[in-house]
Amino acid sequence: MKIKEIAEVLNAEVLTATDLEREVHTACGSDMMSDVLAYVKDQAVLVTGLNNPQVVRTASMMDMVCIVFVRGKKPDDSIIQLAQQLDIAILATDIPMFPACGILYAKGLRGGN
Repeated sequence: MKIKEIAEVLNAEVLTATDLEREVHTACGSDMMSDVLAYVKDQAVLVTGLNNPQVVRTASMMDMVCIVFVRGKKPDDSIIQLAQQLDIAILATDIPMFPACGILYAKGLRGGN
């Protein structure tokens, strides 16, 4: 699935100028960055409601290429700029986390190891 397709199926706003043609195959959903660091491997997309710079830094450390902020959360300009510097796509949707993850799963994204 391409990042632009994620934006379409989640009715999400694209907040960064990054390559939306990137293919992704895996995703995870979490508001606990410590869990992402401890348990997530080989994920390309992070679905979260946590809205702070640590989300972008965690995604970067885990080689993720896209963050989807759920529940109507929108990151501020400093978070968006950091994501752009790290070449991470930022999307924002009003959909809650559980349904957003379900939609992505139904469209073919899976969890990794």
